[in-house]
Amino acid sequence: MKYLSIALRAVAAVILLQTLFFKFTAAKESVYIFSTLGAEPWGRIGSGVMELIASVLLLWPRTAAIGAALSLGIISGAIVSHVTTLGITIPAVGDHGELFALAVIVFLSNATVLLLHRRELPVIGALL
Repeated sequence: MKYLSIALRAVAAVILLQTLFFKFTAAKESVYIFSTLGAEPWGRIGSGVMELIASVLLLWPRTAAIGAALSLGIISGAIVSHVTTLGITIPAVGDHGELFALAVIVFLSNATVLLLHRRELPVIGALL
């Protein structure tokens, strides 16, 4: 279970970290997405900062559960945005569903990490 946790945390953190370049450099794809959501530029920058914090927390073993919980909240917003506003595919930015698929991978990875580390968060541990 230890190695599964490490692998899932690494997968989620790498995906979150690689999107930061696009968010922080105001890449046209990110600007389009957040403009469509009515949250440009503060939503783009704010979500980038939160993703950076979640990634660091995920990579540090003592804070993995907190990072997974934070990341689940962030990525849930991304998934809801795709389903309700953006669409699964975003042809305007040349996306064929890759961003949505990455969001689902991050969600599932963090949900599993949170389950594996549930005892580290008293509120979640008590519920499960």
